[in-house]
Amino acid sequence: MNLRIAAIVCLLTWATNSSGQIVVIAHKSVPMDTIKKSALLDFYTRDIKKWSDGQPVVVLDLKLQNGVKTKFYNYLGKSSSRMKSIWLKKLLSGEGDPPEAMNSEEELLRKVAATAGAIGFVSKAKVRENVKILLQINDEKQ
Repeated sequence: MNLRIAAIVCLLTWATNSSGQIVVIAHKSVPMDTIKKSALLDFYTRDIKKWSDGQPVVVLDLKLQNGVKTKFYNYLGKSSSRMKSIWLKKLLSGEGDPPEAMNSEEELLRKVAATAGAIGFVSKAKVRENVKILLQINDEKQ
């Protein structure tokens, strides 16, 4: 019986740790292998619209507010409502459109894998080898 409890505790610990890790992913064609927080914020605020090779940046977001989305925007130092405000201002001034929002992490992952220049964020546990991981966001402050 004690062995079962220990196994359950280990599984729960592993699940908590892996679901706590968020990664920034990009299409394999993106000319970067890592990304700094400041550049990531510039992409998501739509201040930078092209990769270093001139390829358009296709920014993707999640529609629903969940732990992954909250953690990602907390890492950037912005709330999702503040980001919506920034995107609305850019839209109204003709400076750009907000990111396309996906219904799920799986949909976002598929879209990044299929779209040249795409960037997004998902739980690390969801990632497959058909995208690049540019950054891992852990539970600790970075």
